[in-house]
This record gives sequence, C-alpha cells and structure tokens, in this order.
Amino acid sequence: MEHSTEFLRDLAIVLMVGAATALLFQRLRQPIVLGYILAGVLIGPHVGPPVIADGETIETLAELGVILLMFSLGLHFKLHRLAALAPNAGLTTIIEVGLMMTLGYLAGQLLGWTELESVFAGAIVAISSTMIITNLFEERGIKGSRADLVFGVLVFEDLIVIFLIVMLTAVAGGSDLSLGDLGTTVAKLTAFLAVYLIVGLLTVSRLMRRVGRERRAETLLILSVGLCFGSALLAKSVGFSVALGGFLAGSLVAESGMARQVDEVIRPLRTMFTAIFFVSIGMLFDPEPLRHEWVAVALSVVVVWVGKVTGVTVGAFLAGNGVRPAVRAGMSMAQIGEFSFVIAALGVVAGTVGAQVYPMAVAVAVITAFASPIFLGRADDVARRIDHALPTRIKAFVILYGSWIESLKASRQVDSLGRRVTGLVRALVFESVLLVTITAGASLGMEEIRRWIVATTGAPRIVVTALAGLLIALFVFPLLVSIVVSARRLGSTLALAAFPIRRSGPDYGHEPRRALLLTAEIAIVLVVGIPIVAATLPFVPGYAGTIGLALLVLLFAGAFWRSAGSLEGHVLATGGLIAEALARERSGRDSSAIHRVRQLMPGIGVLTPVTVEPDSPVVGRTLADLDLRGRTGATVVALCRGDDRIELPSGQQRLEAGDMLALTGSEVAIESAERLLEE
Repeated sequence: MEHSTEFLRDLAIVLMVGAATALLFQRLRQPIVLGYILAGVLIGPHVGPPVIADGETIETLAELGVILLMFSLGLHFKLHRLAALAPNAGLTTIIEVGLMMTLGYLAGQLLGWTELESVFAGAIVAISSTMIITNLFEERGIKGSRADLVFGVLVFEDLIVIFLIVMLTAVAGGSDLSLGDLGTTVAKLTAFLAVYLIVGLLTVSRLMRRVGRERRAETLLILSVGLCFGSALLAKSVGFSVALGGFLAGSLVAESGMARQVDEVIRPLRTMFTAIFFVSIGMLFDPEPLRHEWVAVALSVVVVWVGKVTGVTVGAFLAGNGVRPAVRAGMSMAQIGEFSFVIAALGVVAGTVGAQVYPMAVAVAVITAFASPIFLGRADDVARRIDHALPTRIKAFVILYGSWIESLKASRQVDSLGRRVTGLVRALVFESVLLVTITAGASLGMEEIRRWIVATTGAPRIVVTALAGLLIALFVFPLLVSIVVSARRLGSTLALAAFPIRRSGPDYGHEPRRALLLTAEIAIVLVVGIPIVAATLPFVPGYAGTIGLALLVLLFAGAFWRSAGSLEGHVLATGGLIAEALARERSGRDSSAIHRVRQLMPGIGVLTPVTVEPDSPVVGRTLADLDLRGRTGATVVALCRGDDRIELPSGQQRLEAGDMLALTGSEVAIESAERLLEE
C-alpha cells in the first residue's frame, strides 16, 4: 500500500511540474521538450533536494514512453513511401548521418575517449530532433517543398536510429565484442526480423482491419497498445531493445492501412508517456561532470552546428534541390534531440561509456535546441548570402543542375535505364557491405589471423603482422577497385541518360554531360564513401579511410572546378543564340526559334519565353529586387526590348512593359517564375 502511495505521488509530481514548465516554455515560444527536461532537473536528485522517492518507477514509465514513441514512428513507415523519398531525402540522410557519425567519432578521439565512447558520441550527434523541428515548423507555418524535404530526412534518420539502437545494444551488452559475437548478432537480428515480419504480416494486418471495421475507438486503442507492448517484450526476450519491438509493431499496423486511426486514438497516451520520458531524462542530468567536460560540450555543439548544416546542405543540393532550399533545410536541422538521450542512456546504463557522456548529450541537446529558432529565423538570409557569394562558374552550374536532375528523373521512367541503374546501385551496396564486413571482421579477428600464420609458417611477429596486413589487403583492394569502377559506370549511365551523344553534327551536350558526370561521381563517392568510413573508423588504423576519402573528393573537386569553367563558357556562348532566337520570336518572324535552340543545345534547361505585361507588378523593378532565382529557381538568360538584345542580364537590369525574357531552369521553377511575373 505504501509503495502504491509513493507511486501515485511521484507520478502526480512529474505530471504537475511537467505541465507547469511546458506552459512556461509555450509562453516563451520555446520547444516544450525543453520544459519537460527542466522539470526533471528541478525534481531530480542532482540539482537541489531530491523530490522523487523512487527513481526506478519513473525509469519504467519512461521506458514505456520510448516504446510508444517508437511505435508512433513505425506507423509512418511504409515501403512504398520510403521508395518515393529515397532519391531525395534518402541520399541527403546518408551523407548527413555518415558525416555526423564520422565527425562525432573523431571528436571523441580528440577528447581522449575510448573507441567505444567515440562510437556512441558519433551516434549521439547524428540524429536531429523530430519533436523540436515539428513544433517549430508548425509554429511558423512552414509547409510545402521545404517541409517535405526536412520531414523526409527525419523519416530516414528515424529508420537509421533503429539500426543504431539495435547494434549499440548488442555492443553494450558485452565488454568485448569479437568477430563471432558480431556475426551472431547480425544473424540473430536477420532471423528475428524475417520471422517477425512474415508472421506479423499474415496475422496482425488482418486482425487490425477486422477490428477497424467495428469502428470502436476503445477496442482499437487496447489492441494497438497491447500489440505495441507485446512486441517490445518479445524483442527484449530475444536480446534486442524494446524500441525495436515498438517500431516493428507500428510498421505492421501501418501495413494494415489503419495507421491514421491508430495514431489518433493513441496520441493522448503517447503524449503523456513521452512527457514522462523527457522528465526522466532531466532527472538523470548531473551538472557536476560538466565542470570538467565543458570542452567536450563546446566541441560537440560546434560539430552539430557545422556538421548538420554542411551535411544536409550538400546532400540536399546533390539530390537536386537547389542552393537556397538546401541551405534552408540544413539550417533547420542543426540540433540533436530525443534519440540522442536514448543512445546516451543506453551506454551509461550498460556501463559501456563514462558518466560524462550523458550530461554532455543533454547539455548539447539543450544548447542546440535553444539555438534552433535562431537558425530557422536566419535560414533565408544565410541561404541568400551563400547563393550570391558563389563563384561565377559555379553559378552557371547551379542554374542548370536542377533541370538536369529533373530530366534524369524523367529518363528513369524508361524500363531499360531503370534496370541498369538499379543493378549498379545493388552492386555498389553489396560491395560496400562486403568491404565493411571484411574490414571489421579482419580487425576483430586479427589475433586469430596472426596465430594461424604463426602456426602455418612459424615466422617472427614483425613478419606475421606484415603478412596479416598483406592478406587483408588482398581481399580489400579488389573490392575498392570494384566500387570505384561501379561508381564510374553509374555516373556515366546517368550522364548519358540525361544527355545522349549526338550521332551526327556537333556534340553541344559535351560540357553539360561532363559536368553532370563529375557531379554524379562526387555524389556517389560521398554516398558510398562516407558510410564506409563511418562504419570502419574503429577498425582502420591511422584514419586511413578518412584521409583517403578526403583526397578522393579533392581530386574530383579539382576536375569539377575545371569542368565548371568550361560549362560557364558554354552558357555564355549559348546566351547569344538565345538572345537572337528571342528577338526572332518577339518580332513574329519565327515562333519556334526558342524551341529549336532548346533542342540544339541540351543541358540549357527548360528554356521558356515570357513577356512582361503592362499591368504586371514587376514593371520598374530590377532583377536583383525581384530575386527571381532565389524565389523560384528560374534564371533570366536573355532579354529582348525593341531592337536591344541583352545576353545574361545583370541584377541591375530594370524590367519594362513589353520586355520578353528567356527563362531557364526546371519545369517547376519555370512555372513558379511565370506565376510570379503575372501576379
């Protein structure tokens, strides 16, 4: 009876203090998550007198919050949705998360942490906060393509965090992970997922649809929560985290088509337990270690701000989103959040990482969360400044790149091209996984390899070490060569699909094709190389993978810089043809002149003539004031006014009624520009 009284008292304190701090942070227009963490700090044992009598009870309730949170994430996962998001958000996420895990690991090593602590540090800084971003976007009314890109990246981040939690749970479960342990863990996980999904798809989907037809919210709620907690218990019983079980249960419900109804009925329950989870996070926060770890906090904050903005921006641009949308997306995701706490707590509770890691994670999360509204508010200004500061030759490339990606997406509808691209991608994935497996296995089994060589040859230790390295190189080097060859073949396939070689006459698509080829190769190197480096950092001595990837990117970047200069000359030469064609169309002498230039000069984008009407609001405004490219992505490449023909007009050019403009860019950009000029 006394225990139940203490439980009710503790629960009441958590909810009441959490509600008060949440209300305070709502008034301050700050993320409510921070209010819950503050509530935990206030009632926890480390700041002031401890208020909660039984911390284990709160930890149990918090674990329920994690399960429900992961269940909710699973509700939004469907294979066809992931496939649709993969070319854009998926590519961005791979580059961003791989870069963050690499930077986090290197930061941990710089601080003198162990390899395992550095791995946890990389995982902690890799995942942005879905809750904080969602709240900020809702408060500021951010919708459309920007929100779609950011939320798409968050979807893939959530998918990656499931894998991280499972693998880190396996690592934290043993003091020394061997090659056999790693293989056993992967095999067990594969078998568990296969059996779980097969049985679940045959039973859960039918059961959920049958209950849904009854249209009784209480029955649907009880069944959903029962499946959620039952799945979590099953996952834990076979040695995996409860988070994985909750996520898988949500995924099965999503496949039944009942995700929206279930999400509605469990939302109040999920909100309450999620609040308890964040309060418990605050209770675990101990500021004492931070007195000695302020350098770690400062370094981690810089890693999050620089790494997140850079990784998302580069990934989003390479996916075809344009400079300004890419920078805005990167500025939106410069924080860590809820899953960083889960990962940090996992390591601390298992005793795998030092006590300083958890308060550091909380401190970094709080600092970056408070800065998130500032980053979001400054995103447009920073994006505009970066766009204007680009070198001229890069601007020429940026103007056309979006239209190239659009043409590639249209080309992928051709079955033969789709099969070739899919086959090359599968080969790259297989080779990359095999390379990581061999590298990690060789590192973990190095001692066994040495013993085998000694038993076989009886050579001294220095010779044995050299022979072991040579043996590993014999397996790794052919894979590296094969990955490079596959990457070049994939890049060449994409470039030729966008700009086929002309069989007769001058090949005017040579410069755009070469620029796209180099860009595709850089993108493939980053998408493949960064995850490989992040996965093999603990196993490759001397950071050889990081240095090798950096040198390879610099090599491609030099070639790209030269190609961008040639592309700039191509665009300048094309400007005269466009201006002449525009004049012919304006005079009525040739109504299809622009169309013929577009056909003759591939890579120039969706070239479109637009006339400035007398009643248009843009009359009298300069192109710089209008900021057409920044607002729509389209660019004015020629202007015809009377007998005047202006090639690539400057930002100071003032528009007049009757001007005919030649716009280039993607189809979406052209449509947006036409609406802007007509409004």
